[in-house]
Amino acid sequence: MRFKLDENLGSRGKAGLVAAGHDVSTVPEQQMQQAPDSELIRVCREEDRCLVTLDMDFASPLQYPPAQYSGIVVLRFAGRITASAIDLLLRTLVEGLRKEEVTGKLWIVEPGRIRVHTG
Repeated sequence: MRFKLDENLGSRGKAGLVAAGHDVSTVPEQQMQQAPDSELIRVCREEDRCLVTLDMDFASPLQYPPAQYSGIVVLRFAGRITASAIDLLLRTLVEGLRKEEVTGKLWIVEPGRIRVHTG
């Protein structure tokens, strides 16, 4: 699977997905840190990459219809955002990818579960 990690996930997030066999690009690598959400999601669509982000704005299937993209994954935390919390959510994501395709879907990844939205 091809992913683009938003700027808030760092190299740690990339390493975990690459170790699981995925092709991963990051927002900082493309110097898109200040890009508006609309530009970021457009680039993801052009590159055929699933966006992985902490930005809850992307959790709106009305604003970003999942069927139009190669997937949108929003990591959602119950408490503070820590490196170990990010690791846990990325492991949950990798496990989910072993069972199901994310293409054309919105995944909200929470500790121990994934909520899937299609449309």
